[in-house]
Amino acid sequence: MSRRTAASVLAAAAAAAVLAGCTSTAPPAENASGGQGGPIKVAAADSSCDVAVTEAPAGKISFTVTNTGSKVTEFYLYATGDRIMGEVENIGPGLTRDLIVEVPDGGTYTTACKPGMVGDGIRAAFTVTGNAQRSVDQNTLLAEATAGYTRYVNSQIEALVPKTQEFADAVKAGDVATAKALFPVSRTYWERIEPVAESFSDIDPKVDGRDDGEPGVPFTGYHRLEKDLWETGLQPDSAAMADALVADMKDLQTRVKTLELTPVQLANGAKELLDEVATGKITGEEDRYSHTDLWDFKANVEGSQAAVAALRPVIDEKDKALGPLLDERFAAVDTLLEQYRVGDSYKLYTELTDEDKKKMTDAVDALSEPISQVAAVVTS
Repeated sequence: MSRRTAASVLAAAAAAAVLAGCTSTAPPAENASGGQGGPIKVAAADSSCDVAVTEAPAGKISFTVTNTGSKVTEFYLYATGDRIMGEVENIGPGLTRDLIVEVPDGGTYTTACKPGMVGDGIRAAFTVTGNAQRSVDQNTLLAEATAGYTRYVNSQIEALVPKTQEFADAVKAGDVATAKALFPVSRTYWERIEPVAESFSDIDPKVDGRDDGEPGVPFTGYHRLEKDLWETGLQPDSAAMADALVADMKDLQTRVKTLELTPVQLANGAKELLDEVATGKITGEEDRYSHTDLWDFKANVEGSQAAVAALRPVIDEKDKALGPLLDERFAAVDTLLEQYRVGDSYKLYTELTDEDKKKMTDAVDALSEPISQVAAVVTS
């Protein structure tokens, strides 16, 4: 993460105002309750996705998503090519979740609700009018935050590609013991930056899909090889699966170089990583064959902490109490995880007791609450 230099501090002090939402060239759209600039209400049911308005001015766009159905759902805003601008996951029946996204460029986008969290979802066109100045162009601290986090992402990918190659080479050589040892190590770098990878919606299913995943999507990537290594034994196509995994990582490495991140994406990504912990790692659903879930747990928390660290100067400027609270909650999670460390590794998920799992759930829930405030603070 980058440090604030004296020049940056002077530049920030000279700025006319800190981000109060992007400045748009389009008039504000009315929200569902008739006001201007408020959250757009979304009613997400099992067979419908009612977005109160289908047009908004460029800049900061907020949605309030209420699940009126019986299935857990998700809500997405996609750009061209299904690039994810923002998402909110794991909205249980009767629950409401907020999503804030920064959309500086006008054009046609797509909203989608995903009841059951599978498939392409219930989609509709969404128009963004005008254009807005990017928040990083308005505020030096926000520019530093995105630049610092971009460096972090690139550093993780620089390690991810060769570690994935090592893992793949072991699979192709039939060296099961080495492949098993490298499996959680390689995944660490992926899990730290998964929200960035997920912004390219075609990569994540290939790399991180499950064998009970979306219908019609081939079972490939890490978890296919995990199953080969721990359950079925290596298969005739395991080597091809390993090569494809490496190719997908190299593809990700190329694409990330052109990705322009926003401060809101950093904040949302920090929360998404904790959602990953809550829905996969704590339940043992993530690494169901190897049971190396605590590796992923740790990596998700580290990735979330990196995003928050990049935004910390902005957070400290706008809400002096939030940063110390985040420090405290991250430290509590780290302390808890250390109890399950075994040398350079962690206990298997199957070795944890129900009490262990409850402690983890409580710690993640306690951290998720202040993390969920970061996006609103950054865009205030």
